[in-house]
Amino acid sequence: MTILGIDTSGKVASCAVVNGEKILCEKILYTKLTHSQIILPMVKEVMSDCELGWQDIDGIAVAKGPGSYTGLRIGIAAVKGICMGSPHIKCAGISTLEALAYNCSAFQGRIIPVMKARPGVVYVGDYFSDKGKVTPLSEDKVAREEDIFPSLDSTEKIMLTGDYCAEVKAEYFADNENVILAPTADRLQKASSLCVAFLNSPQYEVAPDKLEASYLQATKAEKDKAHS
Repeated sequence: MTILGIDTSGKVASCAVVNGEKILCEKILYTKLTHSQIILPMVKEVMSDCELGWQDIDGIAVAKGPGSYTGLRIGIAAVKGICMGSPHIKCAGISTLEALAYNCSAFQGRIIPVMKARPGVVYVGDYFSDKGKVTPLSEDKVAREEDIFPSLDSTEKIMLTGDYCAEVKAEYFADNENVILAPTADRLQKASSLCVAFLNSPQYEVAPDKLEASYLQATKAEKDKAHS
C-alpha cells in the first residue's frame, strides 16, 4: 500500500509518502507560517517529487492528537476533503504520541512519548516496541508531571521521546541510566511514522466523516463555555 502521512499537531509541519517499508519522500519543516498555509503546498510538493497522483494513494494517515488545537483541525480537515473527493482513499487518525513512539521503533522495550501541554502539565503515552511493532500499554493521557514521573517504574530500560523529553530526563531521571533519551532527530513529529502506524494497525481506518481530533483536554471554547 502507498500511504500519505500528514502531521500538523506540533512545532513542525510534516508530510511523507510511504510504500510498504520504503519511505519514498518525507519533508519536515519548522515554519513561522500557520499550518493552513504550508501543509497543502507541502503535500503537492511531496507527491510531485514522487511522481504520484491521487489515484496512486491507497490511504492517508493523519495525526489526530494530542497537540495544537488549531493545527490538528487543519490537518484533519485537509484529509477529510481529500478523501471525500477521492473515495477510494482510506483514512486513519493516528495518536500523535503513538506516532512519536514509532519514531523509536528500533528500540526494544518501553517508550514514553511526552509533549508539553502547558506549564507543569504534559501529554504522555506509554508504549512497548517489539521488532518494529508498537503496542500501547495504557491510554494516552494529559496529567501533571508530578503525578506521572516520580512514581514511574524504571527498573528496566525506558526511552523518552517527544518535544518535552529532555526536560523530563533532566528533572526526574538525570542520574538514572535506565531512562534514556531518543536521538534528537526522533523527538519531533514525523509523518512517515503515521504511515507506518497505519500499515501496522489497519484497524485505525475510519470513514472520513468520522475522523475527529483527540485533544485529551477541553478546548478553550469549551472551557470558556463552562465558566460562562
